[in-house]
Amino acid sequence: MTGQIAKATLAEMGAPNLVYVREVPAREILEEVTLPSHVRVDPNATWYAVHASDGERLAVLDDRAAAFEAAREHEYEPVSVH
Repeated sequence: MTGQIAKATLAEMGAPNLVYVREVPAREILEEVTLPSHVRVDPNATWYAVHASDGERLAVLDDRAAAFEAAREHEYEPVSVH
């Protein structure tokens, strides 16, 4: 297996709901989305992205604790990556 761990493998390991939280610059997210013109975002802000084990981004929040809490509220087990 190269690069990514398959969801089935995580399930077999007893971690089917494992997600990771990583710090991302807002600029990175803003390059991928289109916001309404009235929404202002500091591109230098730090946001926190919640990712599934396959790398799919599930959510982006502006607070680390909130990212972990949101994951738990959706029955995921969050871990931090650097």
